[in-house]
Amino acid sequence: MRRKRLLLLGGSSEAVELQQRLRQLTQVEVIFSLAGSVSQPRVEASRIGGFGGVDGLVEYIRREGIDLLIDATHPFAVKISLNALTAANTVGIPHLQLVRLPWEKQQGDNWIEVESHQEAAEILPQLGERVFLTIGRQELGKYAHLYQLWFLMRMIESPSPPIPPGEILLARGPFSLQQEIELLQRYRIQVIVSKNSGGEATYAKILAARQLSLPVVMIKRPPFPPANRVFTVDAAIDWLRQLL
Repeated sequence: MRRKRLLLLGGSSEAVELQQRLRQLTQVEVIFSLAGSVSQPRVEASRIGGFGGVDGLVEYIRREGIDLLIDATHPFAVKISLNALTAANTVGIPHLQLVRLPWEKQQGDNWIEVESHQEAAEILPQLGERVFLTIGRQELGKYAHLYQLWFLMRMIESPSPPIPPGEILLARGPFSLQQEIELLQRYRIQVIVSKNSGGEATYAKILAARQLSLPVVMIKRPPFPPANRVFTVDAAIDWLRQLL
């Protein structure tokens, strides 16, 4: 019997864990795809790069004989998720979205929740002059006009202009609570900007902000397209087992 071909769209730590655990399912051949936003990913992928929109993804699914599709991309990669859902529906194959739960505000947190980077940039001057900007490199330009502020910008790879005034720190998590506290104190940070990505890998900065009583401008997740969705790797494996 031919093994089912599963296209796994990665971009999250859950995708990596799922890929590793699927090695135990001999009925499935996994094609692990990464978008290529990082030039040196931590894990080995079957393919790297985009598909060329919905049409390109549909063509790939048909050409490669894909039977199942799991979207385990980053919680903010809404365009990719919508393309995956549309392509799977077009071809008529089972589709699942694996997305980690967002962080929830806890006692002692001082969050200012906003809908977008634009809204975050508008309120930042009211909150502090020294900002820890932890949003990755692709959205930095939305803060580049805030010349009156100073930004510490942490990311995995160097960004392209425009870049806000301040210092770029190239580093890859996870980071410990003590590391984050020392970083915030060393750079005299007054406010943090973060996307609500969820997960454990970068949660230490939220714990550090709570401990130091720093405000966090928290960018809410964009709305997900309506899809069959689970929130844990275990649930994704259960979904697969039912189909097999």
